[in-house]
Amino acid sequence: MRDTTDERLQFEGKWDKMRGRVKEAWGALSDDDLDRTQGKWDQVVGTIKEKTGESMDEIERKLRDISSR
Repeated sequence: MRDTTDERLQFEGKWDKMRGRVKEAWGALSDDDLDRTQGKWDQVVGTIKEKTGESMDEIERKLRDISSR
């Protein structure tokens, strides 16, 4: 299941709040990794996939869960 454009925009709009939650969920990410993503959904997903090897679907599911809190 893929995200919708609205979900992406909400996530990107809340990036400052989301950043800490993302780092907590994926401890392998550094501040530099997160800075490079600029809060862009695709870049966040790609960086997490690169660092952890998780599937895109699993990453996106977790991001949606984090975003809905």
